[in-house]
This record gives sequence, structure tokens and C-alpha cells, in this order.
Amino acid sequence: MSFYVELQQATQAEQARLQAIPIINAALQGQVTRAQYVAFLTQAYHHVKHTVPLLMACGARLDGDKEWLRTDIAHYIEEEIGHQEWILNDIRACGGDSEAVRHGMPSAQTELMVSYAYDTIARVNPLGFFGMVFVLEGTSTQLATQAAAKIQAALALPQQAFTYLTSHGELDLEHLHFYANLVNRLESAADRNCIIHRAKMFFRLYGDIFRSLQEVPA
Repeated sequence: MSFYVELQQATQAEQARLQAIPIINAALQGQVTRAQYVAFLTQAYHHVKHTVPLLMACGARLDGDKEWLRTDIAHYIEEEIGHQEWILNDIRACGGDSEAVRHGMPSAQTELMVSYAYDTIARVNPLGFFGMVFVLEGTSTQLATQAAAKIQAALALPQQAFTYLTSHGELDLEHLHFYANLVNRLESAADRNCIIHRAKMFFRLYGDIFRSLQEVPA
């Protein structure tokens, strides 16, 4: 069994709990409000803007025997640069105040997830960050494109309001193939166990962000 398959199997319960969150199911049926969609984009901005800094921090802390992985991280960085600006563009297309989002603060749930990612890299094992990558990219491929189509139809928003969701639904499918090949090269049981544990935690933390969206007024 490849490690990627092992990771998928080891996190099935956490994936199921995430997918059972009411607002995710509502989004897949186009039953969310414009305010909830903008709130989702707002929190996405506040964690996506950390993707490149987190990748850089991860690469900087790798040991010399992981030089091959540093090269792969450089590829990831090239793919991810500037994606937070796509989100701000989507917010503007929804009629939201993108500059207020840019200069605003994340929710407590988003702040905790981002902080946990930095803590994992700095204090535990930089490879644990790939638990977060697994959660975010895997969720995008499963949900993003489908949800975007339903939400757009329900809210009558322009296509320009969905560049983040639609692009990541397609782009992250390519990333997952790249990701699978990357983690399958990891031989250390300690590294693999760390990624599995962190992925389980990130499913919980990412789920908390979605749960908080249910409290957004219509």
C-alpha cells in the first residue's frame, strides 16, 4: 500500500465529519446566502495568504537529505503565488469590500488553524505541514467546482465571483497527483505518522472554520 492511500484510509472518519457539516451540504445544494459565501471567501483569504510563507518555512527547515523535497516545494510555491489576490477579486465581484478584508482580522477558527500550521513546522516536524496540504487540496477537488456551480446559479452572481473555487477545483486535482508522488517518497515512519496525525487535526480545524460560517447572518 502506498503512503498516500494509507493517508486517505487513516483519515476517512475525519473526512466524513468534515463533509457532514451542514453548511457544506447546503453549499453543494446552492442553499447559502451571499453573506455566507463572502464570509467563506474572507476566511479563505486569511489562510491562503499564508500558503507561500508556510511553504517557505517548511522548505527552510528540511534536513539536507530532503533536498529533493525542497525542489518540489519550490514548484508548489510557483503554483501558489498570488492566489490570495484571486480571492479578493471574487469578493469584489460579489459586491464585498475586498480592502476591508485585506486589512481585517481572521476569525478565531482561521487564526488557530494557521497558527497550528506554523507551530507544526517550527516546533514538531516541517513535514507535518503536508497534513494541511492534504486536507485543503483534497477538499477542493471534492467540493469546490460542484459547490461553485450551485452557488452561482442560486445567487445569480457573475462567473468572476468564482475564480478561486473553480480554479482550485481543477488545479488541486493536478496538485493531488503531484502530492501523492511526493509523500510516497517519504520513507520515515515518524514522518509518515506525523503527517497522518496532523491531517486529522487539520480536518478538525478546517471544519471549525466552516462551522463558524453557519453563524453568519443572512
